[in-house]
Parts: sequence; structure tokens; C-alpha cells
Amino acid sequence: RGGSTETGQALKYILHKGFPGGRNSSVPEVLIIISDGKSQGSTAMPAMQVKERHITVFAVGIKFPRWEELHVLASEPPERHLLFAGDADDAANGLYSTLSDPVCTATTPGCKVESHPCERRTLETVKELAGNYVCWKGSKQPNAVQASLCPFIRWKRVLIKHPSRCFRTVCPDPCDSQPCQNGGTCVPEGLDRYHCLCLLGYGGDVHCAAKLSLECSVDLLFLMDSSAGVTLEGFLRFKAFLKRFLQAMVGQDSPMSVGVAQYDDDVTVPIELGQHKDALSLMKSIDALNFSGGRTLTGRALQYIAENGFKSTPVFADVQDDLPHVVVLLTDSKSQDSVAEAAKYAKDQNLFLIGVGSSFMRAELSTVTGNPQQTIVYSDPQDLFNRMPELQRKICSVGNPEGCQAQSLDLVFAVDASSGVGLENFLRLRHFVRSSCLHFVINRDVTQIALVIYGSKAHTVFALDTHTSNSAVLQAIDQVPFLGDSASAGSALLHVYSEVMTVQKGARPGVNKVVVLLTNGGGMQDAAAPAQQLRHNGVLVFVVVTGDTGRDTLLRVAGSPSYLVHISSYEDLQYYQGLIIERICEEARSPVNLCKPNPCMNQGVCILGPGSYRCECHGWEGPHCETRVPRGDSPRSPALPPRSPVQWSPRGLQHFSRALQHSKRQ
Repeated sequence: RGGSTETGQALKYILHKGFPGGRNSSVPEVLIIISDGKSQGSTAMPAMQVKERHITVFAVGIKFPRWEELHVLASEPPERHLLFAGDADDAANGLYSTLSDPVCTATTPGCKVESHPCERRTLETVKELAGNYVCWKGSKQPNAVQASLCPFIRWKRVLIKHPSRCFRTVCPDPCDSQPCQNGGTCVPEGLDRYHCLCLLGYGGDVHCAAKLSLECSVDLLFLMDSSAGVTLEGFLRFKAFLKRFLQAMVGQDSPMSVGVAQYDDDVTVPIELGQHKDALSLMKSIDALNFSGGRTLTGRALQYIAENGFKSTPVFADVQDDLPHVVVLLTDSKSQDSVAEAAKYAKDQNLFLIGVGSSFMRAELSTVTGNPQQTIVYSDPQDLFNRMPELQRKICSVGNPEGCQAQSLDLVFAVDASSGVGLENFLRLRHFVRSSCLHFVINRDVTQIALVIYGSKAHTVFALDTHTSNSAVLQAIDQVPFLGDSASAGSALLHVYSEVMTVQKGARPGVNKVVVLLTNGGGMQDAAAPAQQLRHNGVLVFVVVTGDTGRDTLLRVAGSPSYLVHISSYEDLQYYQGLIIERICEEARSPVNLCKPNPCMNQGVCILGPGSYRCECHGWEGPHCETRVPRGDSPRSPALPPRSPVQWSPRGLQHFSRALQHSKRQ
């Protein structure tokens, strides 16, 4: 409204008129004064009279208030009744927070008012000596003036800060409990609601929980550590994990049977395999499991489960003995007895072992399972629950044939046979190649395999189109000789590029292609360029190295950390076979470029079409430019319509490729 600031007059009005529309005296009266504290009249007496009437006075300073006057206006204690609302945040948070408790004696449920250090600001006008300047003064003598130095004063506005305490309301964020799983982002909605933004593949649940299902048929037994080493907290964590995992994947028509055993000094099987047919009764039985707290005898527990865990009884006669038997070991405590012999015995009984534990249990779990790919380690308690999809995949990998039996693949092994590897380790590499070939169906239509060995020079042991059966490939691998000279991985990859992965040597257009380089890391300096040539031609280069070669050099050859496996010793190579086969099969399932490598011979140009390709030839003819045009041929008459080039689908070009190879052999 403008005008002067007459806070004293306003208080007198309140004293005279009271609170307009006010109720009886039993209702507390609160007066909130919002002012800059620069009243033109006295406020001390009216303020005292207001307080004597038992009216609670809050003084709220705005802009740059005069705090002395606001102190006079506010009720005691001043730190709870003297406030500042210099900006929107103060008004919205601090003012509301501070008033809500004294006025209403309550805050929003779950919230609390807390104090924090702050500053109150006052804009004051002060005098400042600018200096002494000559001025003229009067003189007692008539018609005379006197010169003198006079102080020159100027007025200056300064901002004065006063340390104080402010108040704010703190409410718990509904996302503080991190309710979103598997990398989901929690978005709060008010004080008590939220929703989760889930990563791709986890959107089927409000908390981004994994929607699992055991579509595979297995007999599944969980062996849970209940010893003192795992502690009661760890045992309860395993119970919660077990419940959540089984709730996510056990349905009415689930094809698998589940049992639970627990161990310390002794082993008990409180939930027999196949005992429960519905999730509800299974959860009740898991809830009833009790912590025992004895010694950690993991080896004894594995021995017992191997002998008794999967025996069918008349009560559970419907348990299918022909299903794969899977044991999931849940432990977080080092075993006090030997686990190696017991684990070997369990595997001899055709039990598939999966180990789950914290990161410091990695070595023991690998000993139990015999394969790092069958172990699951977690970094913290929450990370354990994030591992459920991984556990589901490992369980369902049992009994499924490994390899790429439904996918066409051209696969080349390039094996280091140099003196740096040595004869003993070369035999290990040869055995690795042999056992890897067992995971593939080798014939002209599915997987073709070639083998190259190298020292300073590379030699083709057999080409892609040499052998058409597993037995022939295995027999040929057993005859591979050790070379023993220096190593040049670059020469080997260049040999694969020009002499092995070509249509003339049996490579099939429209089929994914992989080279697995097995090396000790020697002679890698010249390998980056030919590896890049292979990748440019559509061939994946997978590097498996045992040695101390610099990682940067290896990455340049592999092209990506995903295609580099660094192994500490040749003895451990067998443990990484599952991972390597899985990566190869991922490549076999990826989309393929029909023109890589170039199926056209004699510098023909491959031109892609929708689901097919054609070869544009120069001086040659035929679907793949395989036949030279005779020198004496006259050019085709322009009056005749040009012949359309042949277009090939993937299946058609494979048949043609086989026919071409057969005719060359004839």
C-alpha cells in the first residue's frame, strides 16, 4: 500500500480490536509480523503489551531488516521466534518449517525440524570519512574569509552479516531405502511415494526385480551354510536371497524340483527334493529354517549330498532321476575341512556344482566347482540380490548342449607353437583345441574348423573344408607337431587372412567367422595390423593369452576387452573354456554381412542386395567371377539386352560354394 512503516500503530490496533473473527480464549493466539524492522514510531511498549496478553509473536525479517527492532517484537526465546525470509527458499522451507512446530506442535508424519547455522543480513547506512579538503570559513574581520581543512563525510550502504541459527523441516526421501533393483532409478513422488525407471529387460516389476523362470528341467538342491563362520546375519541374508529367487521363478507349472539342505558340523535336508509343489508351502518351509552355528565343514556336506541328496524315496517317487542334478552352494565362510576331494567325488556322481559367496571366497568356490564360470561372487549384501539373473542362467545351462549347434560358423584356431611356449604347454594348448571342438557339430552346413600353428612362419594344419566330421578333426589335431622356433603372431594372422579365411579355401559367404589366437604373448608387436584387416573383412579376432605381454598391445590385436582373455597359467586354461565357447557362440548368432569376406573371386566387387548379393566382374564371368573370359571373345552387341547378374541368398551361395570346391578337387 505504500506509506510509512508504523509497526507500533499496527500493534495498538491489534490490542484494541483483537483478532478479527477470533474464537474464545482457549484457542492459542499467534501473531506473525513480517517487516523490515524499520518502524517510524516506537514499538517497544506495544510489543510488551501484546506479549502480556499471551499472544505468541513471530517476527519475520524481509529484505535487509533492522534486527534490533525485530528482537524487541519477537517472543522468547528469540532463536525460535525471530525468522528471516530474505528469498523464496527461506520463505518456502525455513519459515514453514520453523512455524509448523511452535504453532501446530507437529510436523508431517516422519519429518522432523532441525536447526542449522546460517547468517542474517542487515543493510545499514553508515558514515565514511572520505578525507580532508580545503574549505572556507567566516572570519571575525569584516570582508574576510579563512581557509581551513575540513573533514569530508559521505554516506555508504553496507551489508552486515550476523551469525545465527535457522530451522528447516527434514523429511525422509522415499528413495532412501533404494527400492529399485538391477540398476533401476528411483523417482520420488511427494513424501511417501515413488516409481522406478527400469533398465531394458527389467520393466515387468514395479521394483525392477528380475522376472525369472526356470524353463529348464532340473533337480535343484540348495546347500546353505549355517555355521558360526557365516554368522546369523549372513544366514538370514541367504534365506532372504533364497526366498526371493524361488518366488521369482517357481510357478504352478514349474518343470523343476527344489530341495534345501543346510550344514555346519552335520548336514540336514529340511526340505526334501520335490517335497513342495507350490511356492507358498515352499516359502513357509524356508521361513522355518533355523541357524545352527557349528563348524564349517563344507567338504563333509558335499560328500553327504553326493551320496544322499538326490535319492528318490517312495514318498517322492515322481522325482525324475534322468533330470540333471544341480547343487547351489551358498557359503560365506572358509571351510575347516578339505573340499577338493569331496567336490571331485560329487562331480563324479554327475552333480553340477554352482558356488555362490562373497568375493573373498572366490578361490575356494573355484576349487569346489572346478570352473570359475560356475562361481558367482558378490561385492556387498545388495549385490547378492542383483546376481539372481546370473544364477538362473547358470542353472539352466546345465543339460543344454554347449556350442553353436544351430548356427553356421567358420572357426579357425591359430596356436602358438614357438619355443617361448615350450613343448609341455603346447600340448596343453593342443588339448584345449581338441576339447573345444567337441562342443561343435562339424560338417559343411553347421561348423567348419581350421587349424593353423605358427612360430616364425605360419602353417595350415587343415583348412576349413578339409574335414567334415568331428572324428576326422580330432584325429588331425592329435598329429599336430611342435615347431619350437621364434613366434610371430602377425605372420599367423596375415596367413589366416590371405590363405584360410577365403572362399577359395572353403570359407562360406554369409556365415559368421571367428579366429581364436592362443598365445603366450610373444611376437604380438606386428599383429595389430593384420588383426584389423581381419575385422574389416568381417572376421572376429579372439585373443587368449597366457603371459605378461602389455595389455595395450593385446587390446590393439583383440580390438575390444570383450574379446581378450588373460589367463595366469596354462593349467587354468581349461577353466575358461566355457567362457570362450560362449563368446564364440554369441558371435555366431550375430547378424552377418554377406559381402564380408568378399565372396567374389579375381577382384570382383560384391554388391549387397536385400537378403542377397551379386558379383560385378571385370575380365571374368560366373556367379563369383570364377571363369576367365577368353581373349578372343568379341564384345557383346549393344543391341542385345544385358544379362542380369546372378543374385545369391545365403543358402544358395553355400550350395554353390560346396559345388565349386568339389569341382576343384575333381
